[in-house]
Amino acid sequence: MTSKGLFCFACIGQATVGVVEQWGRFQRIAGPGFHFLNPFAGECLAGVLSTRVFSLEVRIETKTKDNVFVQLLCSIQYRVIKENADDAFYELQNPQEQIRAYVFDVVRAHVPRMTLDDLFEQKGEVAKAVLDELEKVMGAYGYNIEQILMVDIIPDSFVRKAMNEINAAQRLQLASIYKGEAEKTILVKKAEAEAEAKYLGGVGIAKQRQAITEGLRANILNISNSVSGTSAKEVMDLIMVTQYFDTIKELGNSSKNTTVFLPHGPGHVKDISDQIRNGTMEASCSNLGH
Repeated sequence: MTSKGLFCFACIGQATVGVVEQWGRFQRIAGPGFHFLNPFAGECLAGVLSTRVFSLEVRIETKTKDNVFVQLLCSIQYRVIKENADDAFYELQNPQEQIRAYVFDVVRAHVPRMTLDDLFEQKGEVAKAVLDELEKVMGAYGYNIEQILMVDIIPDSFVRKAMNEINAAQRLQLASIYKGEAEKTILVKKAEAEAEAKYLGGVGIAKQRQAITEGLRANILNISNSVSGTSAKEVMDLIMVTQYFDTIKELGNSSKNTTVFLPHGPGHVKDISDQIRNGTMEASCSNLGH
């Protein structure tokens, strides 16, 4: 705005409006362009107003429902209504302070009813409440509120640190759950693999024993057929004694220093052969039963 004075003509710039008075009383709004003023009729240009959009930043400190102090940074975009420029020119001396006061009032009425988490989630509702109140009030003064942006919500530094620690703890807890599930899966798979290995090992041992039994039976039959007058029992004793001495020989030739105490003598050899023969016969009977 400019101070009052007498002019013969006035040139109003683009995106501005002029307020023309006559004898100190509002007469009309002058739009952009060249205007002739008659000073002898008491006309003068009282001032000009810009119709551009202005941005006003307001920082409000308040407390949430869960007793957390926060700072809210609001950006209010407003402009003068051309048709009501006289109200904007005469009614308000400092529109920025008026807007700031209403923003403080509305924000401090809404935020204390919300928790900090709700404030972050519903900051658009706070901005809408401020917009509705300002449009209703400032419209009567010739100002239009274009938009209100809730630019930032800044909690106290200790609260921010605590929130970060809570977030980190939740992520660590989730990571521990995933790690536990992975370890559980590994143990289950390992147990299944061990069970399968033991099963296959048992099958291999059973087949090995069956093959040994079949081999001994074939050897007994071959010797009985080749040497007349020998019984199956005598052939079996001969094979067992031969295997017994082969075992003793292997123990003696072993590279490891191992001492093995075995009962040795003709009687003990006979006992060993009887035990092996009985075990072999039981295995053969079991295979025939299957």
